[in-house]
Amino acid sequence: MLTTGSFFDLTDFPYKDIFADCTTVWDPLNKLKKYTCSNTAPTFQHVCLTDGVPLESPYISFNGKLRNARECIITYGDTTKGGLSVWENGQILEGASVIMAGAVMVGRNIRIGKGVLIESGAMIKSPTIIGDYSEIRQGAYLRGYCLIGNRCVVGHTTEVKHSIFLNDAKAGHFAYLGDSILGNNVNLGAGTKCANLRFLSGNVAVKTPSGTIDTGLRKLGAILGDSAQTGCNAVTSPGTIMGPECILMPNATAPSGLHPRKTVIR
Repeated sequence: MLTTGSFFDLTDFPYKDIFADCTTVWDPLNKLKKYTCSNTAPTFQHVCLTDGVPLESPYISFNGKLRNARECIITYGDTTKGGLSVWENGQILEGASVIMAGAVMVGRNIRIGKGVLIESGAMIKSPTIIGDYSEIRQGAYLRGYCLIGNRCVVGHTTEVKHSIFLNDAKAGHFAYLGDSILGNNVNLGAGTKCANLRFLSGNVAVKTPSGTIDTGLRKLGAILGDSAQTGCNAVTSPGTIMGPECILMPNATAPSGLHPRKTVIR
């Protein structure tokens, strides 16, 4: 009922090993710090990079190295559909990623996949992993221990802390995610907030038809199964577990606990 296989199709997820040997759907969060640290090496380096200082020029990440992009021609198509292209001296650099001027990096353990776009004003703290063809938009804030899959969107003024995005998950506008997991094809409406800390002290507990489960976690946000959605200005309480294809309606608050597949929360 609460296994990862009940919520997520991990067939094409490039980091599926973080879900191995997990008893409950929130167990991968217990492994996230170690996983992001061990799967990012301090290779994100260039003389242009100073912690906390916005980049003065655009840069590309290509074949594991950073280089200045001032001499490149960049086409900004739909990143999640492979529409970002970089040309240098008349040749296309297949799989090159683009970091716009004005982006801010903190730390060197940041892993960027192919065809990624990081826009001006985004701040990324290490350790963070960003999968292929994902887009980190202007004003996004990745606070570290973030695992972003392929073709994902971390949108304008969206804050992500200690969370996992499976492939094609999108938090496009004004969202907050703390200690949360978004399944494949999850879409968060603008202004969605995934609260992760109870007002009262103690661990987050999850109510299920079989009884209440102590997660052992002081902080736990939301788990959204594949293709779940939230409407604009929706809120999830700490320990909200939404099964695949659930819908949280606009301006609604989801109570903590398990919401079975295809539930509509009003």
